[in-house]
Amino acid sequence: MTLSRRTALFLLAFGVWSYLLWPTFIRNIWHSDRSWAGSSPTGYLIVHLVIAVVSLVLGTIIGVLGWRAYRASRSS
Repeated sequence: MTLSRRTALFLLAFGVWSYLLWPTFIRNIWHSDRSWAGSSPTGYLIVHLVIAVVSLVLGTIIGVLGWRAYRASRSS
């Protein structure tokens, strides 16, 4: 399957966007009053951390696909 350069750049931008957005989200959730009950994490924290980690993994995969497609479009 061949992706256009425009699509490759979009996927690459999505991957970069994930790394700009989700670490800030994790930091904000970590410091939220709803994230901790004493010294133990709440369900709120766990669910949001899972969402953020999955999003970072998917962003990485999409970014890598975009990078590979962009490199392939440059050589053809």
